Formats: sequence, C-alpha cells, structure tokens
Amino acid sequence: MAPPIVFIHGAFCGGWAFEKFREPFEAAGYETHAPTLPHHERGADMESLAQSGAKDFSDSIVRYAQTLKKPPVLIGHSMGGLIAQLAAAQTPCAALVLLAPSAPWGVPAMTFDETSNAFGVALLGDYWRRAIPPDYRVARHSTLDRLSRDQARRAFARFVPESGRAIMEIVHWWADRAMASAAPVYKIDAPVLALAGGQDRVNSSATVRRMAARFPEGQAHFHEFPPMSHWLIGEPEYEEVAQLAIDWLASRQLAPHKPKRRAVKLFGLGPRGREAAQSAAGATMVKKAISGGLRNRTGRTLVATPPVTKS
Repeated sequence: MAPPIVFIHGAFCGGWAFEKFREPFEAAGYETHAPTLPHHERGADMESLAQSGAKDFSDSIVRYAQTLKKPPVLIGHSMGGLIAQLAAAQTPCAALVLLAPSAPWGVPAMTFDETSNAFGVALLGDYWRRAIPPDYRVARHSTLDRLSRDQARRAFARFVPESGRAIMEIVHWWADRAMASAAPVYKIDAPVLALAGGQDRVNSSATVRRMAARFPEGQAHFHEFPPMSHWLIGEPEYEEVAQLAIDWLASRQLAPHKPKRRAVKLFGLGPRGREAAQSAAGATMVKKAISGGLRNRTGRTLVATPPVTKS
C-alpha cells in the first residue's frame, strides 16, 4: 500500500491551491489530502492569524499526519515547502517533495530579486505584529506572472491574509532569535526531492539548490524547470512537475501497487484450456443459432435466425 500524500500550501493560500495539481497523483492511485493551515480559511480571525508562526503551522501538519494510517509523503509549495521540512523533523514521513520551497533558517538568499523582496517586506514597518493582506500587484509580478490575466485574477480572488510573524520567521530569519524556521537535516530521515522554476523571483533555483545541498549525499535530489516561475502547481507545465514527482516516488518504491489479475480456471483448465473451451462452446452456439435460433432452458427462442438459403 502506497503512503498517503499530504499537500501543504504556501503563504496567502489554502488547500484549494492544489485542486488541479493533486489530480495526477489521484489518477496514479494515491490517497491525497490538502488541509488548510490554521487561520487560512476565508473569514478567519486576524488576531489569531497574526499570533501564529511557522511552528504553529508545522505542528498542525504533524498532528494531521499522525491521524493517517501510514507516514505520508509531504508535498509543500513555497512556505509549505519549509513547513514540510519542519514537520518532517518532528514526525516520520515517507518522503518530501519541495516545490519552490522557502529556505529554512541559515540558508541565505542567492539572488537580487530575493534580497529586494526581503527589503520590500521590511518597509511594511512592524509587520510581524499583524496579518498582512495579499497584494495583487506583488502577486502578479512574482507568483502568478506566467498565468493569463483571467487566470491570475481568479487565483488571486481566493488569496487570504498571511501571518506577519510567519513571514518574518522565514524572510528575515536572521532577526528571529527563536530560530522558528530552523530545520536541522540530521532530524529528517526521509528522501527529498527539491524542484524549482528557472524564472522564480520568490525562491530562486539557486537558493533551492543550495537548500537541497544541505542534506547528506544521496538523500536529496534537485531538478529545475527552466521556463517556470514560482507557481509550479498551476503554470502551464504543472503536469510535468507532477509527473516528475510521481516518477521519483516510484523510483523510491513508494508507488501504489496495482493488483495482479488472477487467472481463473474454467473446469480445472488453465488460460489456454479455457480459451480452447470457450472457442469450442462458441462454435457450438453459432451452429445452434444458424440451425434454428438460440433457446434458453425453457425452450423459448431468444434469437431467431433465418435459415441460410443457397441462390
């Protein structure tokens, strides 16, 4: 039996973000789950959200995973990729698939875009004390940039506010004395697949590669999709991302097992004997049909067949 899959969404989102991305996994036979992190549902209490941090989110995933029959595969996008690592450090997991993941404590940004984003967040003032509302201009520029205008509008309409505290713990991790986003690799036993978009302005492929390099040799694998940006779960090539993850899981012997068909014997005969018997029975049935029609056990004609006449 394959392990279940738990999808973990990123900042400003909810479990809905995986509606399309989870379909290939379900078609492959996986049991999938896409919970919404605490206080990320529409209409949630903003004070409770503001007081929640990365550890609160990871603890919720740990509790969710422990209700399942088997240790799950955790598939996290963006902030969810970091939450997956934090959860895997606390509870057994079958594997981690990290999609454009936010880097944990101690992994510095590798590009100007990432540094610029961090500076922009700092300009919000004491943002860590409150919930931060989503900004369409920012999302369109850095997250939904490869979607059509209509697609981006529809996706953004479902965005929700995010915890400023969690953003600080992730983006400005160096200012967090509690080291809430620390995910020590020695506490993570599961194999790791890290995927990144070559055009990602939020979590660059260089940073994701560096994050994956923290793990012992052979534990983590990295792959870049050059044309893709940050929204790996919904850009035009999202099915390629999903298929690569499915193939990787299969290579780790984590694929669903398809039941083998049992050969049914007919009157003690094997498959070849059964075919022969069926052929003989079919020939006899055809003869009866031609001679006068098929009859059931009561003698009633089921299929009347006109006699064959020679011209």
